[in-house]
Amino acid sequence: MLVLLPPSEGKAAGGRGAPLKPESLSLPGLAGARAAVLDELVELCAADEEKARIVLGLSEGLRGEVAKNLELRTAGARPAGEIYTGVLYDALDLASLDTAARRRAGRSLLVFSGLWGAVRVGDRIPTYRCSMGVKLPGLGALGAYWRGPMEAELPVVAGGGLVLDLRSAAYATAWRPMGEVAGRTATVRVLHSQIDAAGVEKRSVVSHFNKATKGRIVRDLLMAGATPKGPAELVGTLRDLGYVVEVAAPAKGGKPWGLDVVVSQIH
Repeated sequence: MLVLLPPSEGKAAGGRGAPLKPESLSLPGLAGARAAVLDELVELCAADEEKARIVLGLSEGLRGEVAKNLELRTAGARPAGEIYTGVLYDALDLASLDTAARRRAGRSLLVFSGLWGAVRVGDRIPTYRCSMGVKLPGLGALGAYWRGPMEAELPVVAGGGLVLDLRSAAYATAWRPMGEVAGRTATVRVLHSQIDAAGVEKRSVVSHFNKATKGRIVRDLLMAGATPKGPAELVGTLRDLGYVVEVAAPAKGGKPWGLDVVVSQIH
């Protein structure tokens, strides 16, 4: 099983140890593209702080993030699973997993990134600021930039098993499973179900709780040691774990499955 995750905009402080070693990152086929984005990002931030702030979509209060990008090659690095914070990662709570579940996380979780393309949670990276929605002056929109390298690398990484796609829309632009891989891909949407005063059910997507539920889903799968082989088996596994799941199976082969996880209480 390969689980595709978005990163978090907010990130923990970098480590005090050794700096980034690009050659140590997983998915070595992305090395050339990573180097190009890193060079372009550092050059942008070194040349004009205000322009960099605008290009990166940072508020005035986050201006200091530009300076952090200047230190990407020398700042201390930490495992990506510690760098990424926020709602999904709080719910996933990698640090509290038992040893077996942490090993499964290291093998199955893949975090997409505007700067790195995609990394494993054990890959050591510095804290940075560069979302997939950024358009770097020399490279253009990063979602489109990463598409070629990802199309060459990700089908191999996906292997022959289930692909569970929990990415947000911006990060999904960097790689869309195609053909046979798409047929064993499941995308998940979390819906909040409420009954109004007239007794009518209303459903909505609530961003914060969508992320938290996705984090809990991944945690529960890792803790259970679940290894569903495809989307249909994933539906059964999630239901066994107590989730209410509605399925939109594709009308023809070569298309992802859509799963709606319906929750009545959000927290």
